[in-house]
Amino acid sequence: MINIVLFGPPGSGKGTQAQNLIEKFNLKQVSTGDLFRFNMKNDTELGKLAKSYIDKGELVPDQVTTDMLIDELRKPTDTNGFIFDGYPRTVAQTEALERIVKEELNDKIDICLSLIVDDQILVERLLKRGETSGRTDDSNEEIIQNRIKEYYAKTAEVAELYKQQGKYIEVNGVGGIDEISEKLFAEVEKIK
Repeated sequence: MINIVLFGPPGSGKGTQAQNLIEKFNLKQVSTGDLFRFNMKNDTELGKLAKSYIDKGELVPDQVTTDMLIDELRKPTDTNGFIFDGYPRTVAQTEALERIVKEELNDKIDICLSLIVDDQILVERLLKRGETSGRTDDSNEEIIQNRIKEYYAKTAEVAELYKQQGKYIEVNGVGGIDEISEKLFAEVEKIK
């Protein structure tokens, strides 16, 4: 199995690149954003709680995210592994993910791929996405700036943890989609 953490601030292209990695390596995506939207759309208790944080541009607390993740990993799959998109974002989530992958999948995280994009480009991308997505957190520049700041403040330690484990790889997230995908594919091929 291949278990990838795909890292990057909001608007860095994680969702797009996750899809390309899924197709290339037959992986199942576990996107916290998708989990949040599913739970919010279905008006679950976890969904209501997650929405209250997202609407303010804040990160959802670890336990809410972790509970959604465990439910998702328990669903049957015939893929070659998982790609975690948007999780972990804190040291506590990183430790939880390692434990969950070991307990639920009898496996480990192989690599953390981090998409690097300049902040101003992130803001432009998110505002543009907000025009068509209807997402309230993508249509207000102040909320976007807050999300980006929170992302950096809370995830710096996670990046450091993966660096210490020799699993952290930075990839330039600016350029053509296929060009970025090829860089990501090359890094995954190194661990296969």
